[in-house]
Amino acid sequence: MIRMVSPSLLSADFANLQRDIEMLNDSECDWLHIDVMDGMFVPNISFGQPVIKYIKKHSKKPLDVHLMIMDPGRYVADFKKCGADILTVHYEACTHLNRTLAAIRDEGMKCGVVLNPHTPVSLLEDTVQMCDMVLLMSVNPGFGGQKFIENTYSKVAQLRELCNRKNPQCLIEVDGGVNTDNAPKLYQAGADVLVAGNAVFASANPIDTIHQLKG
Repeated sequence: MIRMVSPSLLSADFANLQRDIEMLNDSECDWLHIDVMDGMFVPNISFGQPVIKYIKKHSKKPLDVHLMIMDPGRYVADFKKCGADILTVHYEACTHLNRTLAAIRDEGMKCGVVLNPHTPVSLLEDTVQMCDMVLLMSVNPGFGGQKFIENTYSKVAQLRELCNRKNPQCLIEVDGGVNTDNAPKLYQAGADVLVAGNAVFASANPIDTIHQLKG
């Protein structure tokens, strides 16, 4: 069973970002999760491309970049240039999803689709075979520190069944309210990658928390 952790830098100390990146370099985490928000698709604004370039300079781990922006296909090449290794886009923000996924692949990045909590897994029936990963939001996107939505477990199980039928290599990532209490149930339901923000960066011992999250 794959068990990966991608700590969310949205919860890091922005005044000491290099310090936090170096801490993650020394941890068992697999990727660094970077949320890009435009203030339109979600009601918040976060990292831009110059900050991602800075993170790439200091990170020894792949950058897992989650675009919470309108019409993300416009910026695929730009995010490749600034250091993204994995690029995920929202189903809800893409008019031509297959085209956007193909563009991400063409740039040499891993590609993925993100589903908001209200978006059913069944909508990926004709797209999941193009994905390296599907990210399920377990909170409404836009802000860190929200409460985990319990229906996520059944959604992960539904997605695992779909992936097993259509694309067994596709990873399932979960983002929002993930902590050491619900991590085992998420892995049991079929998740492969857990995004954790507050659970890691508000911990007295982030490196140990990452170890616990990996199970």
